[in-house]
Amino acid sequence: MLDVKACLNDCEEMMEMAVMHLEEEFSHIRAGKANVHILDCVRVHSYGSEVPLNNVATVTTPDMRTIAIKPWDKSMFSAIEKAIIDSPVGIMPANNGEVIIIAIPPLTGERRQQLVKQCAKEMETAKISIRNARRDGIDTLKKGIKDGLPEDMEKDGEESLQRIHDKYIKKAEELFAAKEKEIMTV
Repeated sequence: MLDVKACLNDCEEMMEMAVMHLEEEFSHIRAGKANVHILDCVRVHSYGSEVPLNNVATVTTPDMRTIAIKPWDKSMFSAIEKAIIDSPVGIMPANNGEVIIIAIPPLTGERRQQLVKQCAKEMETAKISIRNARRDGIDTLKKGIKDGLPEDMEKDGEESLQRIHDKYIKKAEELFAAKEKEIMTV
């Protein structure tokens, strides 16, 4: 016979992972402030292989509009600069011989609107994942009836699953609202 609690826990775990993925995606979207996560996609050619930027340098944010990159090996300056220029970050680095500086330009109103739309798409993707987890859970519960699960337990399981679904949809919407506020704040 189907274990309803285990089914609900599996669905909740899938929903939690969708929300965690949404948080991760939001951290990569630059909101006009310096954020070291916007450089997560940068891969540097180092000693014959491609490695993440934070494997060859220290990446810090000394202030709201600047990212400082201090390579551990002085010979890596040109490779790091080339990797940043070739990446989709879209910001030119400046080198003073000690540190590579990336100045984050202020966002225009149009760019802010584009970023909000991008965030909305990410939120919608997370909501779809949450709904799919609910649908899979309901399907599992309905199949459980055929295996001898009482109908009232199945209905209670569906109601619990709906409450879990609503909780995670609300979390996704709250994350979006916070990110939208962050992006639109000048």
